[in-house]
Amino acid sequence: MKRKIELLAPGGDVDSIKAAIVAGADAVYCGLVKFNARNRAVNITLEDLNGILRLAHKNDCKVFLTLNIVILDCEIPALFGCLNEIINTGIDGVIVQDIGLFYLLSEYFTDIEVHASTQCTTHNKGQIEFLNKLAVTRVNLSRELNIDEIKELTLAAHENDIMTEVFVHGSYCLAFSGLCYISSILGGNSGNRGRCSQPCRDRYVTTPAGKDFPLNLKDNSAYFDLKELADAGVDSLKVEGRIKKFHYVYTVVRCWKKRLLGFPDHDGQSDDSIDLYKVFNRDFSNAYLKGDINKDMFIDNPRDNSAKHLFEIKGCSPSDDIQAVKKELYDEKTEIINIVRDKIKDLSVAKHSLELSFSGKLGSPLSVSVKTPDTSFVVRSESNLINADRYTLDYESVEKRFRCLNTAAHYIKQIDLDNLQKDLFIAFHELASMKNRISFLLNGSKGIIPPVEVPRLRKQGRLKTRPALSVLISSPKDLELCNTPPADMDIYYKLPDCLESQKDELTDLFLKNKKLLPWFPAVLIGENYTAAVEFLERVRPRRIVTNNTGIAYTACEKKIPWIAGPYLNITNSFSLLCMKEKFNCSGAFISNEINRKQIKKMVPPGDFNLYYSIYHPILLMTSRQCLFHQTIGCDKERVDDQCLQGCGKSASVTNLKGVSSIIDKQKGDYHCMYNNANFLNTDIVTDLPDTFSGFFIDLRDIKTETKTGTDKPGLIRAFENLLNGNPDSATELEQMIHPSTNAQYKKGL
Repeated sequence: MKRKIELLAPGGDVDSIKAAIVAGADAVYCGLVKFNARNRAVNITLEDLNGILRLAHKNDCKVFLTLNIVILDCEIPALFGCLNEIINTGIDGVIVQDIGLFYLLSEYFTDIEVHASTQCTTHNKGQIEFLNKLAVTRVNLSRELNIDEIKELTLAAHENDIMTEVFVHGSYCLAFSGLCYISSILGGNSGNRGRCSQPCRDRYVTTPAGKDFPLNLKDNSAYFDLKELADAGVDSLKVEGRIKKFHYVYTVVRCWKKRLLGFPDHDGQSDDSIDLYKVFNRDFSNAYLKGDINKDMFIDNPRDNSAKHLFEIKGCSPSDDIQAVKKELYDEKTEIINIVRDKIKDLSVAKHSLELSFSGKLGSPLSVSVKTPDTSFVVRSESNLINADRYTLDYESVEKRFRCLNTAAHYIKQIDLDNLQKDLFIAFHELASMKNRISFLLNGSKGIIPPVEVPRLRKQGRLKTRPALSVLISSPKDLELCNTPPADMDIYYKLPDCLESQKDELTDLFLKNKKLLPWFPAVLIGENYTAAVEFLERVRPRRIVTNNTGIAYTACEKKIPWIAGPYLNITNSFSLLCMKEKFNCSGAFISNEINRKQIKKMVPPGDFNLYYSIYHPILLMTSRQCLFHQTIGCDKERVDDQCLQGCGKSASVTNLKGVSSIIDKQKGDYHCMYNNANFLNTDIVTDLPDTFSGFFIDLRDIKTETKTGTDKPGLIRAFENLLNGNPDSATELEQMIHPSTNAQYKKGL
């Protein structure tokens, strides 16, 4: 028996959703105007959603709604309003990023199926177990994973009754999703809020390697890897493209549907993929899936590659006129557009009309005949009609009692009382009961779920103690800071992304230096996650900070106190409550993307500490790809283990506004890009007194343009003066550390 693999298509607007359905998609994902990670798409309204669900379900197609951004406390009431509507629509699932939203769904909206967004950056077994504890039924795995890693995670997911989906076509992101802040920092448009302006696609000052678009990757296509994905047990193949037009969606979905329908009986690798090149593409690569991360994944042009590809496969010489090829391609695209328009023109997502016909006579039940374009049925009263001279059933009274049937899914087109005898009465509670039965039947014989009220969180008393200072280091040469006053200062040591090769050495380091506390990175893939778990078991530190939910789950299971790191993107009170209640978390760093007002609204649970990083290099992105191929050049064609362990280069790229960003590759870590100026926020100490248990400074040797006028012990003393309330300390720090910025704190999300 063949195992069915789902084909999941993007729907940025109603026409794209219709195109996906007629092309044969098994499911579509789409976003409402709010709370989704593609604000640049047209998106849909709640009224659209009901019609879309009706149309999709009639064609055996599921609909998943994207609610995949981080949520602010001020948005929680509107979010509950949205969820209270969604739960009565028959939606097939919602796609989520925010930890607080996972919690709310698992506690208050248990009838909604929950999927973990790609923004969760899921890449290890512990993260699967973390999500399982939040009632997640499906997870979209990180795009950077190779087929062996996908197979291992799919096995772990299935053991937890979780399905896996993998992006198989569309844009590649250069950065790990959810860990990319380049659009947020450089343009004020956060990717974690659905506003990514795609600066990775921008033109930059020509690099020493001769590239004008040094951060631009080709598109992803696993078109010829279906057998490997099937063998890995993947449940759903996901096409990217909620900003793409309907003819793009139709073409790509139709190609993939044909491929799936022919599998496994016909899985020859010679299948023609030419149609995929006829719609927008930046050329294609499957290098992440193959585990071959190489320089050929880049393309020095972010524009449509269709004409260039067609020019090449036709064997045209450089002297040939590419305009003729472009004209041919334009004509083909026009034909596709017209074909798709014709296929979808009669598909309606408009509200369904209701025709209500009331009938009855003295001594008989009241009957209401209900007719929609899809169905008809009759509802009768339990008691009989009686004579009356007041409150009789006339058009005005009937319209008043039944007008609530005008919903996002239906509207009353006609009320007919011709067959109802005049001057009759029936109890109002009978009318209410009939109205409720009509609603029940119109809702697919499901009862209307009453709205859930926003839970109230109880504010705790303000802290009475002075916040403590913590420091982050990543080199043994900085161990001397363990002996730097104050004696109660916590020293965190950032563990490398590629921990496996240094596991024994670092274990010894921590066992010999009991004051050191581990700081776990956001990305721990495969053997590096396993090494991190073994490290925890052997060292058993008194406390950790983790930016990886897999390690958070492990720490909870092993009863090791843990703090949620800044790259878990904590922006609301319910995220704090979730981690305390579900995972025994003792505290959390608040995201540096939010401002004073947004922080002030957050309500931590009892016996829970808040932390904030007031000085650090600003991470723009973390990438599994090499960022030197296109910038300063690299002799190697591809990334290997030696690159990760041994490379310690740095470089920079400068955009056309003259703003530089720093590429800094630490040995044992993935490639990172940083803002040219470090983050320094002295204002928060006085803006939000008695809020934070601790403030944090990052003293790792990350090479940015920021310079300090003193050594590391001197910096510690200066920040201690700030926390002690020295009136001149903020000015002294701003003069000492230059250049710096706290623009994120001022702007917020």
